[in-house]
Order: sequence, then structure tokens, then C-alpha cells
Amino acid sequence: MLAVSGRRGRSILASHLLPPFVHSQILTYVNVRTKWKKDTFYDTLEVVNESKELKTIITLKNVIVRSSERCIPISDVSKMSRIFEIHGRVAAFFRKYPSFFKEFTGPHHDLPWFALTPEAEALDLEERAIFEDRSVELFDRLRRLIMMTKEKRLPLQIIHGMQWYLGLPEDFTKRLRETEDIAGWFRLVEVENGVKELGIDDDGIEYPPPLSVVQKNVLRLLKSGGGSVADISSPHNISFPVYPSKGVRLKRKIADWLEEFQKLPYLSPYDHDHHREWNTNSDLSDKRVVGVLHELLSLMVDHSAERRRLLCLRKHLCLPQKFGRAFERHPLIFYLHMKNKTCNVVLKEGYHGGQTSAIELHPMLPVREKYVQLMRESDVILRRKRSGKVYSVSVRPRFRSKEEESGCKPKES
Repeated sequence: MLAVSGRRGRSILASHLLPPFVHSQILTYVNVRTKWKKDTFYDTLEVVNESKELKTIITLKNVIVRSSERCIPISDVSKMSRIFEIHGRVAAFFRKYPSFFKEFTGPHHDLPWFALTPEAEALDLEERAIFEDRSVELFDRLRRLIMMTKEKRLPLQIIHGMQWYLGLPEDFTKRLRETEDIAGWFRLVEVENGVKELGIDDDGIEYPPPLSVVQKNVLRLLKSGGGSVADISSPHNISFPVYPSKGVRLKRKIADWLEEFQKLPYLSPYDHDHHREWNTNSDLSDKRVVGVLHELLSLMVDHSAERRRLLCLRKHLCLPQKFGRAFERHPLIFYLHMKNKTCNVVLKEGYHGGQTSAIELHPMLPVREKYVQLMRESDVILRRKRSGKVYSVSVRPRFRSKEEESGCKPKES
């Protein structure tokens, strides 16, 4: 075979004898930096803005619901502020949301007790009805997340950390065993050091990977034009939908890079048959990272998640150490929502995709939005209280027989 000598004496194949595919520069990495641009549309998404506070409210609500009297003394939760991620006094947090929690004076030591308002009770029942009636949809999202991992299993501790974003009930491990519709979907395994992991129960059968949201989007367009599933077998036909923010104009060189980036092969987040080294610095690896993050956020309730919470998934999803750079490199796909001392990552397609997007509405999203509306009513109640106006008072709860002699006296406003 003809070869020429390089500067350091190494043998280099003559370029005219190399096969054509060698000249495909898919392993180059272009270090693109784009300036973050504020977008008022995403900054005013209430379900994202209030996600952190709402998570704490729902956790406290569940503690009250689990109690036998449907109300709890402040002493039960006052020392758990770090667990509930409350900055400050727990009692002050309860009083901040009178539309959710009604305060009473307890029967002993005049301790404040808290119960749910009728409005919060009604939303709790609606939430539980969704957990019962639409459990297949909820746990299918968990199954897809696990299928994105190389080992097809995830530690329970990590699933608990992602539970809020996936919209799973607190007792999801119990429901996995008791719900007939999802029986046989999962298996609980114990690995070294006693760590429990949840895996996919496939009975050793190798099933084809499911289609990602990006692939479904392309399939919709192909079907409208007479195409079929076979047409998406070529990864070069698949690109990410982009949504520029208002007033944002990309530089020419960045726009050219993005055009070339979209032409790179699309690697499904569910396909692990390539056995590549995903941590390489290349645009192809970057496109694979974007595909994984795109699919991950499409499974979330509001198509967003706190950025630091995603770090626990890095190893299991075979992501590079600095995978967070993809959020900054691709502002047309993701938006960094930085408010309330928190950085949330928002998938733009979840809010602008419309009927052309294959992203399905999460069953829990309408309830979350109702919870946010109820949070807004707390502001009205507190304003009326400060101005001396009368506002509705919830019916006080009743204690068990031993405590009924003292009763529950409503606290004076």
C-alpha cells in the first residue's frame, strides 16, 4: 500500500487512496459560546416559578393527609426544615399559605396545629384520583427513563430524587407491586453494599428501543408526506426543533455551525448498541447529549427541572462530566430559567411545539397549575387580613375522643 512519510517519520496513507468515509469530520468539536438572553415568556411561567415552593407545600400536605386526625402540631415538623427545604421557621412557612393550611390552637400547651383547607383537600383528592386512574401513563415515563440507562436500571435513591419532576406519587414503590396494569414492568434488584435498584423486567427478551420524541416528530412529518417508519432509519434525516427567543439573532458563524450540527447523525437516547466512548469532545457526542437531555425533559411534568438535580443522572445516562454546557450551547432548544436563586432548565418545545410536537401533556400538569392558582389566593387572603377585611375561614378539624374535651380553638386573627 502506498504511503508517504510525515514530518516525524510516521507513515501516512496517501490521501487519494483513503476511502471516502474517512474524510467525514464527525469527531471535531467546535467550542461555541452563546450569550444568555432573558426571555420574559419563560420567566413568567408560574408553574416553573413556583415549582420549588410548591414542592415543599405538597410535601407538607402529604404529611397532614397521612396523620390520623388530618392535622398536625407544629412540633411534628419544626425540626425537619432541612428535609422540607424550608429556609426559616416552619410555622412561618405554614402561615405564608393560608389558602392551603388553616392554623388552630391545639389541646395541649397551646401549640399551633395546622390542617388543610377545603380547597386543598379537594385538590388532594383530584391528585390521588390521577394517581389511581392514570398510573399507566405515569409509570410509563419512569420506564422510559430507566430504558435510557445503559444497564436498564436506576438506584431507588435517584428515582426518589426525580420523583417530583416525573410526577410520581410518594408511595410509588408500593404502587409498583399493587397496581395490576403495570405488574411485570419493573423488578427490584439489590446490588453491592445493599443498594436497591429498579430495573426493567423484560424476561431476557431483547425488545427494540422505543422511538424518542424527536424521532416521533420526524415521523409525523414523513407520514403527512407519505413516508413511513423505515424513513427514519437514517439518522441523518433527524434534526432538533429550534425555537429562537424574541429579539435573539445568532451570529453568522454560530448559525453556520448550528446548520452543520443539525446534519450530524442523530443518536437515540434509547439505543446503546454502538458501544461508543460518549465522553469524547466532539460535535457528534454533543448531539447525543442534547438528544438525551431533550428526551429527559420531555418526560417531566412541566418540561423543566432544576439544573443541579440532573447531575445524579450523569453516570447512568453515560453523559460527559460537563454535560451542562449543552444548555448554554443550544439556547434555541433549552432555556435557562434563573429566578428565586434557582437555575431551572426548560425544554422550549414543551411550550412552543403545539400540534407539530409529539410531546404529550403530563397527567399531573393541570393539577399542578391548580395548586399554583391556590398559592396565588394566599396573597389575596394575607392582603385582606392586613387591611382588616373579612375572609373565609375553613372548618376546624376534630380530634379524637381523648382530646375532644379541650377542642380546637381557632386562633384569633
